[in-house]
Amino acid sequence: MRGLDVVEAVARGATTLTPMAAQLGLSRSTTHRLASSLVERGYLAFTPRAGYRLGPKLLELGQLAHEQADIVQVARPHLEELSARTEDTVHFGVLDGDRALYLDKMPGRRRITISSRIGDRQPLTSTGLGKALMIDRPAAFWIAQLDADARDGGLPVDRDLWLARMRDYAATGCAFDLEENEDQIRCVAAPVRDAGGAIVGALSVSSAAQYMNDARMRDLADLVVTTAHDISRDLGWSDKESPIVA
Repeated sequence: MRGLDVVEAVARGATTLTPMAAQLGLSRSTTHRLASSLVERGYLAFTPRAGYRLGPKLLELGQLAHEQADIVQVARPHLEELSARTEDTVHFGVLDGDRALYLDKMPGRRRITISSRIGDRQPLTSTGLGKALMIDRPAAFWIAQLDADARDGGLPVDRDLWLARMRDYAATGCAFDLEENEDQIRCVAAPVRDAGGAIVGALSVSSAAQYMNDARMRDLADLVVTTAHDISRDLGWSDKESPIVA
């Protein structure tokens, strides 16, 4: 928290240690230590005689935040329509490192509770949304991610069965969560692409298993994929060419 206070002090115009420390109520040495760490990570920059200023990392994060806000604005009406048609919870997320970051959520009308929240970071290999985000990646990536999630405390899975399902998902452009991430919760997910055809996000429809038997999941797949394609087209994508999965 004190590190964030230092960044905000610089944003307010405190460019040297003395006014910065006075604003924050910290000693000069503590302020210097915090500021030096932030410079090392790129959140601040320092120039002799000119002092501190906001660093390049904040420009990078600001651009990412802008892009993510834009994609959510494009997706939102489609997500709302999908939630209304299915009466189920709809999520939208993006790849964030080795996790799926949830950027939007449309609550369903059914009397069930799904614990996800906007801002949650969920495993790629156990969530439908996460699987959809990585279906273009080669099988070697899937295996490495499966091992990484297992080391992070993921539930054990039948690797051969999981890989076979992933290949099916890649072929159909639609991924399932079969109660792998949350007990009694299933979902159907599909990737969203940009103008160049790269996956830049994914959406999912989630509900309790009692409303999501195998037959309904298959029926929902076309609707979920169609909605993902509609969002992708709004982002400039054309479906003339299909991605090739290794």
